[in-house]
Amino acid sequence: MSTASGEVIRILRLAAGGDGVGRLEDGRAVFVPRTAPGDLVELARVRSHRRFARALIGRVIEPAPGRMVPRCPHYTRDECGGCQLQHLDGETQRAARAGFVGEALRRMARLDRPDPPLAAAPDDWGYRSKLTLHASPDGRRIGLHPFDRPDQLFDLEWCYITSPRLMELWREVRRRRRLLPTALQRLVLRLDRSGGRHLVAMVAGTAQWRSARELAGMLASAGVPATLWWQPEGGAARSVAGSDGAFPATVFEQVHPAMGDRAREAALDALGPIAGLHVWDLYAGIGETTARLVAAGASVESVESDVRAVRLADERGPAPSPVIRRHAGRTEDVVASLRDPAAVITNPPRTGMDERVTADLRARRPRRIVYVSCDPATLARDIVRLGSGFEVRSVEAFDLFPQTAHVESVTLLEAA
Repeated sequence: MSTASGEVIRILRLAAGGDGVGRLEDGRAVFVPRTAPGDLVELARVRSHRRFARALIGRVIEPAPGRMVPRCPHYTRDECGGCQLQHLDGETQRAARAGFVGEALRRMARLDRPDPPLAAAPDDWGYRSKLTLHASPDGRRIGLHPFDRPDQLFDLEWCYITSPRLMELWREVRRRRRLLPTALQRLVLRLDRSGGRHLVAMVAGTAQWRSARELAGMLASAGVPATLWWQPEGGAARSVAGSDGAFPATVFEQVHPAMGDRAREAALDALGPIAGLHVWDLYAGIGETTARLVAAGASVESVESDVRAVRLADERGPAPSPVIRRHAGRTEDVVASLRDPAAVITNPPRTGMDERVTADLRARRPRRIVYVSCDPATLARDIVRLGSGFEVRSVEAFDLFPQTAHVESVTLLEAA
């Protein structure tokens, strides 16, 4: 139920997801987006539930020390949902993201641990190497969704957390949107590791992209050459202009590669000496961690559901051999067929590990599990599922997603 409210509250902390948390006069928690810890705010549009409430800011009566003016015009003008914390300074943001990990471990996993240390990003802006835009049915708007309104869309001009090289590409594409395919649903802008630009047009059905070569030529003339990819609904992407398309632009990679590499290094360090051991690399992506494990002297079985990523890992090497086997499939479907591991690195998606995976790990009890997580809640849930046979030895957070409420963490669990 929605009600008007002029009630004034103090924001006490930030909850996972970035909303500020305060208390109503009746004692219920109220969640208010775009607030800062310490803000004194007047509430508006309170939506009451039995045990809690949600509200918006009516006005900020007394701003907290950590509050600042957002850099991106879309954040306030269009209420962009891509960032959740641009109204906070960097120090406040980083403390909040470390707190999201610590709070999840304390509240959900019942662990008596402080907030973990957080490795800061070298730059809080311009770091994203991938951006997915959505298109309106008439093609007039291509952009992002407003906060908490996934059914609406605003036309994007510039995203300040995305690499300027990609935004320069978007600026030129935006001027020539008439050359994008009909029935466009999503547009993915991506940088590869060598700095090459890619544009993936995802369409409804099998609508062809007949003007792709014309657009690619114009982009090259404007000084922003790019490989253009066309992806039909339910099908695989293929390059249609700009290059031969050797790079698989739809294969998953961290949107902040430099910080993703730091998290991987921390995970490998946490695993300890592995020469002569058998190691699992679960949710292995394009095989970068697998290659490092083999180089360190381990025999490795990796599992990845994206067949294209497995194929790329085979091409990049090391090639399959007696000490390296790559499995293409869902981890929960494959894990029971793997050899018993001495150690495991797992890097699941935001949904965490399937219960069949945690059950298998619980039964086999490898000496060490290093869990790379992008969601503190599913990390905490999976620690509980792994049970008392494992103890959390260390946790470290990494600032892969400045300006947002997302955070990466690396957790070491050892067999008790």
